[in-house]
Amino acid sequence: MATEQANRTAFARMMASRPRLVGVAPAGEVIPGMAEDLILHAGPPIEWAQMSGPLRGAVIGALLLEGRAADEAAASALAASGQVRFAPCHHHAAVGPMAGVVSSSMAVYVVEDQAISHQTFSTLNEGYGKVLRYGAFAPEVIEKLRWMNASLAYALDAALDKLGGLDLRALMAEGLHMGDEGHNRNKAGSLLYLRQLAPALAEVIPDSEERGRILAFLGGNALSVLNPVMAACKAMTDAAHGIAGSSLVTAMARNGTEFGIRVSGLGDRWFTAPCEMPAGKYFEGYTQQDANPDIGDSTITETAGIGAFAMAAAPAIVEFIGGTPELTMESTLEMYQITLGEHEHFTIPALGFRGTPTGIDVLRVVERGILPRINTGIAHRQPGVGQIGAGLVRPPMAVFVEAVGELAG
Repeated sequence: MATEQANRTAFARMMASRPRLVGVAPAGEVIPGMAEDLILHAGPPIEWAQMSGPLRGAVIGALLLEGRAADEAAASALAASGQVRFAPCHHHAAVGPMAGVVSSSMAVYVVEDQAISHQTFSTLNEGYGKVLRYGAFAPEVIEKLRWMNASLAYALDAALDKLGGLDLRALMAEGLHMGDEGHNRNKAGSLLYLRQLAPALAEVIPDSEERGRILAFLGGNALSVLNPVMAACKAMTDAAHGIAGSSLVTAMARNGTEFGIRVSGLGDRWFTAPCEMPAGKYFEGYTQQDANPDIGDSTITETAGIGAFAMAAAPAIVEFIGGTPELTMESTLEMYQITLGEHEHFTIPALGFRGTPTGIDVLRVVERGILPRINTGIAHRQPGVGQIGAGLVRPPMAVFVEAVGELAG
């Protein structure tokens, strides 16, 4: 009975969360505890020696970006020297897709939960191709990040200030009604994001050539809204964290080596096990032999009730991750069996506007033997290569079993 009441409280707090995108700023200026010698990463805690290839590649890229190393060899030596500290994004109210690396000069979105005045953060999305989040660190990757940290960040912050911020919960809800699921398919949400920003961007960017570059960059990136959506999901799940006795999962995250979860009633402890390998569609020339195990904080979307939990709203996603349109409906319906309720704001037209399955319950996962579904990008196992596909994966059951044991103890 105590657990049921605790879960009702946690679920209600998640529903009451109202994340609003309020600005863009350097990570070192806004993320609590951020410092020049600190690099944040996706997933549970990990040190350099245990890091996977894509995470090492992203760390190398961050050190090159910060000017702390002149080349790959120097960056690797510095990362291994003990002069660089590493911490999960989740320990600093942040989330990052794939490798999830954040360094002090990187521009980040600032999202504020208006219900509790709590801020969360995420980096700006680089788009497709060779990008830092997949472990690439070529000169063109660093050059793009420098442009994003300067020109793009300034323009976005000025536009958001002019608009008074953006209601992300409303944007996410509308995207679900237009064929998104909020994790790997954000085509509608990114267009809605650009539609709201464009008039303000046109006013705050005086140079016509740069204005065109920024609008083209945002308009050409179907994932541009993913990162603020992740920060919004982090705000929602943070609102539900820390309720004594609650069995609600408030974080699922992977660093490419280990998969970890956190549970509302179990404090800040991570329950971890080795990452699984995604199954999906690979880009031409690549196979599963090239792939790294699952990686990224973007599972915060499933934790908040969208992503693979909302795939019934996005049957076209199978063109990217593999499978059939029937699989998308099956995935959502299965997730109702392991969640505490239906989302009050995120609904699925194909299911008669039923709310998405929300609030993963570790007790139900173990009792029913059903693991959460996750859709994900696939990174090459070697640093410096980048994305090689996309697919589906489930977390290891061991983390849920361990959490249930802790709750029972």
